[in-house]
Amino acid sequence: MELRHLRYFVAVAEEQNVTRAAARLHVSQPPLSRQIRDLEEELGVALFEHSARSVRLTEAGRVFLTEAQAVLRRAEEAVQTAKAVASGQRGEIHVGYAPSLTVEVLPRALRSFQEARPGVRVRLHDLSTEEMLRDLRQGRLHVALLIRPPAKALGGLVFEELRRYAVCVAVHPAHPLARARRVGLEQLAGERLIAYTREDYPEYHVWLSELFARLKRAPQIAEEQDSSTSLIAAVEAGRGVALVQKNFDCFAGPRLKVRPLLPAPAPFVVGAAHSEESGITVKEFIAAAKRE
Repeated sequence: MELRHLRYFVAVAEEQNVTRAAARLHVSQPPLSRQIRDLEEELGVALFEHSARSVRLTEAGRVFLTEAQAVLRRAEEAVQTAKAVASGQRGEIHVGYAPSLTVEVLPRALRSFQEARPGVRVRLHDLSTEEMLRDLRQGRLHVALLIRPPAKALGGLVFEELRRYAVCVAVHPAHPLARARRVGLEQLAGERLIAYTREDYPEYHVWLSELFARLKRAPQIAEEQDSSTSLIAAVEAGRGVALVQKNFDCFAGPRLKVRPLLPAPAPFVVGAAHSEESGITVKEFIAAAKRE
């Protein structure tokens, strides 16, 4: 049984006349009659009672008509849904993000994207850099908003820049550096640093080492935290200071003081990573992030 058998049956049942049904379907009458007979033989039941001028549904035919119409509706819905997903009008997109880095970008991107694609559901995943890169490769994420990884770590993924943020120092409000308008790198030489975990954020540790190489010394990492939330808590508790991006105060609020680092190192680059084969929905999401 194929969908065309159901379409032929429904047309004959609704028209109650084979000739009119054939005209509606743009087929000749003999093949249409043959297809109906084939359908009845396959089902093993009579669907129609035939008279000289018309055909009438049997009791089994009336039940089969209801079910056949439902099948054809679902088939048409499936076609329309597939077309909508292919055109980016419907579907679902999984987005990985780093909270502190995307505190400005993500809400605005979501608002702009939902205005452009209201039929697409966005699923958000708060993950580390390593987790985002892994899930992108494994297809569990469609796009990730993160700090620019090293080219080797991207491993075939595409990275599109969205924002650049100056490097700053986050300290407890009572810390002596909180009173400074800006902080020199040499002032951090004797400070305990709160860093992100090396396992989840290896690029951050590479960056720290390169930064302190200017002083010909290694950074004094006192603690490693696996999230921005725990990093804020550690700095707020006075356990050390942290090197963060300029907009970090939007995330930490009044709990910490954020001061610019001078001389200014290269800024943090935040962007969107995705597969080279990304579809129109991912491209529209990235376009929304760039617009905002």
